[in-house]
Amino acid sequence: MTTDTIFPGGKSLDELSDVSLELERINDLADGVARTLTGAFRSAILEGRSLRTLLADIGRSFADIALKAALKPLGGLVSGLVENLFTASNPVLNPVPFAKGGVIASPTYFSLGASKTGIVGEAGPEAILPLARGPDGRLGVAAGGAQNLTINFNVTARDAQSFKSSEAEISAMLLRAVKRGTRAS
Repeated sequence: MTTDTIFPGGKSLDELSDVSLELERINDLADGVARTLTGAFRSAILEGRSLRTLLADIGRSFADIALKAALKPLGGLVSGLVENLFTASNPVLNPVPFAKGGVIASPTYFSLGASKTGIVGEAGPEAILPLARGPDGRLGVAAGGAQNLTINFNVTARDAQSFKSSEAEISAMLLRAVKRGTRAS
């Protein structure tokens, strides 16, 4: 959980940093205007240029400054868009490991080699499961590892004789449980 510090006027730290960035941009623009005006007047005085030429140069410089300022955000947007398209279409630049398995929840393309492309997650979430060879050599879904299994039998008997007579039934139940456990591993 994050908490934003609220400053007087109800502004958060993020909002103040955005304002600070805009003030820096305005300051840069003002510096550019000042340099343009100073350069134009110095050039007019040293070269003896007319007022009309001077004003035309200043107008062109202002137009250039305004155009650069207006196109700067667009350049950043286009640059970010091209970068996102390039990294999204090239999985080598942005690999997601699935060695331990995982879920793909949205349509995702992947290479099948030999100029073929596959898609997963197109009809909803799909799982990637790692495969492993079992003791019999067959390839299948890897289990989480060997785990101990506890089997409990509850025997209700009226006396020792009824308990002894249920021994065969208990042995058969235990044998079936062990066989099921062997098949599952």
